[in-house]
Amino acid sequence: MDVLDLARWQFAITTVYHYFFVPVTIGLSAIVAWYHSRWIRTRNEDHLRMAKFLGKLFTINFALGLVTGIVQEFQFGMNWSTYSRFVGDIFGAPLALEALLAFFLESTFLGLWIFGWGRIPERLHAATMWIVHIGTVLSAYFILAANSFMQHPVGYRINETTGRAEMADFWAVLTNPVQLVAFPHVITACYLVGGALVMAVGLHKLRQNSAKGGPSADRRMYRHAARLGAVVVLVAGMGVAISGDLQGKVMTEVQPMKMAAAEALYETPPAGECAPFSVLTVAGLGGENPKHIIEIPCLLSFLGTGSFDGQVQGITNLENEYRASFGDSELTQADTYVPPIAMTYWNFRLMMATGFFAMAVGAWVLWATRKDRIPLQRWVFGLIVLTPISTVLGNSFGWIFTEVGRQPWVVFGEMTTRTAVSPSVGTADVWTSMLVFTALYGGLAVVEVRLLLDYIRRGAEPFETPRLVEDDQPLEFSY
Repeated sequence: MDVLDLARWQFAITTVYHYFFVPVTIGLSAIVAWYHSRWIRTRNEDHLRMAKFLGKLFTINFALGLVTGIVQEFQFGMNWSTYSRFVGDIFGAPLALEALLAFFLESTFLGLWIFGWGRIPERLHAATMWIVHIGTVLSAYFILAANSFMQHPVGYRINETTGRAEMADFWAVLTNPVQLVAFPHVITACYLVGGALVMAVGLHKLRQNSAKGGPSADRRMYRHAARLGAVVVLVAGMGVAISGDLQGKVMTEVQPMKMAAAEALYETPPAGECAPFSVLTVAGLGGENPKHIIEIPCLLSFLGTGSFDGQVQGITNLENEYRASFGDSELTQADTYVPPIAMTYWNFRLMMATGFFAMAVGAWVLWATRKDRIPLQRWVFGLIVLTPISTVLGNSFGWIFTEVGRQPWVVFGEMTTRTAVSPSVGTADVWTSMLVFTALYGGLAVVEVRLLLDYIRRGAEPFETPRLVEDDQPLEFSY
């Protein structure tokens, strides 16, 4: 593999790994804040116990997400310095806001929440976790603003003297049409992950408590957590579907090649004919005759245009248009304007499948736990393990589709990925850093999983009446 392939692999590994933690952080922080606020309002002991229990899981995940996120940003200077030089004037602004504003809120107020039990007023203490959640959402917004510029560049001008993109309208960057539909899609997907995790943990502890004949109060508490998580999964899942539909229409307008690649649609349907959507296809993704096992007529036209008779352009036509628009110079550098079809096609479907699967499990959990019922069948444990994992993977499938479907562009219409690599970095450099980071991430994954499983096994701590801490009592990492 050459430097380009290695740099792509390293960025893919670090990005996908980092994004395992992001949706858990955003989704779980909201649920922890909700439980803490409910304790303040109702004085229900279960809510305080769950706030502290889920808060421990959140803190473990937050720490790992922080470490991997910092390493991810280092790569812009390590392997993609040409890209950084070209777009740094624009890309740096939202990233700076993310670090100075959003991350400041997250880290500072998470510390106040961890060490603030009995030290600050109750309502202010509960508010600190809400501020942490707001910080995670703002962080996502600024990161997505930077990414949306790569998908659909706006608010900039090219300095012909320096050959760099320069900021012309920061507000346009923050309100990019792609950003306005991507942000709610990503955030609701994060709530889907948080809800799935709480649902799975609550259901597991409910079954465990029932099998061991534990206290009825614990059974009530975990049942509530399982049902709350299921409700969040269903509501967030509908939000993901609605926002995803809006995103598909914007994508068809600004990146028609990505939508065509998502269906492996090579030829534009004749005028008056709609484009079908294949739920499952065997072979045929390389332009040859496809074998559609399940196909929904006209659905792709609706997803792309909002009309069942709308026209979606095919890959061949778009390739010819891009050749005419961008010329042979870009084509010789990128080889083709067509993204990897198989990866785009299958990640698009896997993304949707995991979301619908989680919603189906959420609906089943609400039904199975009605009227104090407890699903004790052995196969339920498989759902408990699979559901949160599938939602995390679903988020990754969505990002892989988004980034692979944009290829060969790193900034659509302005810079190809091949030209963005650092010119002075050799294959040995990338191999070394990639192997080191991959080994380090593998070790951190073991630590993360073992810590989470250990604290889930322990469950929620027994209720203790909150008490004021003496001024001279030292701070301790325990709550």
